[in-house]
Amino acid sequence: MKTILITGSNGLLGQKLVELLIQQSTIKVIATARGENRLPFTEGYDYYSMDITKQDEVVSVIEKTLPDAIIHGAAMTNVDQCESEKEACWSQNVTAVEYIAEVCRKHDIFLCHVSTDFIFDGAAGPYTEEGEANPLSFYGWSKYAAEKLVQHSGLRWAIARTVLVYGIAYDMSRSNIILWVKKSLEDGKNIKVVTDQWRTPTLAEDLAMGCYLIANQEAEGIFNISGKDLLTPYEMAIMTADYFELDKSLIAQADSSTFSQPAKRPARTGFVLDKARSILGYEPRSFTEGIAILAGQL
Repeated sequence: MKTILITGSNGLLGQKLVELLIQQSTIKVIATARGENRLPFTEGYDYYSMDITKQDEVVSVIEKTLPDAIIHGAAMTNVDQCESEKEACWSQNVTAVEYIAEVCRKHDIFLCHVSTDFIFDGAAGPYTEEGEANPLSFYGWSKYAAEKLVQHSGLRWAIARTVLVYGIAYDMSRSNIILWVKKSLEDGKNIKVVTDQWRTPTLAEDLAMGCYLIANQEAEGIFNISGKDLLTPYEMAIMTADYFELDKSLIAQADSSTFSQPAKRPARTGFVLDKARSILGYEPRSFTEGIAILAGQL
């Protein structure tokens, strides 16, 4: 049996990871998150409360369970909040990674660290793993600093970079572009959606699969783990309206200057997936397939 520990198991990615990993007969699953376990099922894994910003908790839980690999998905990901709460952002996205990396090095635990397309400035997307980082936001800088930390920490590591993750969490606490467009159009609301940003939106189940493939194979290095369709949010909105047969005339085109957001967003990111496909056997769903999966979960 291989033991894999997941951080942030109450979050969207964490929930999908626990669900995926408990189906693998060769994996023992350790789920960790801050506070109580919020997963709706309790079978097939062990849960430990672990606040990643508290070094003693990190050391205690990891040394008690001694996993073979850790998938570190817990992070502060609200980009605008990171801009206004820089200390909290650094504590969760950088210092916490330092604590985890230190224990991993000490016990030779493989670390798969989840990162983001926001380390790029969006001038040259879609990016390969060799793309040059130049973050535009404090969130982007915190994630880039964490990547560097992992790379230079003397442990066996992988970085799974991803883009605009969407999916449905059990408590439905997180919305996403599909749910927002669907609800707005059902309510007969006019919405404005940007046409001057490009992403390869990632189904949470696909990201979970990519992280599992990395951790299970202990494949070292940087991997792009995202969706395969390069789309603007406007195109995503139109595809959502088409799928649910809703009124597209309520969707207006806008450019990002229309919206005042504290953190600057990169214009064109998105990922080239050749490396993940050839080394890991990673194959994500299309955006339309992703919408269908969400529709089934509603």
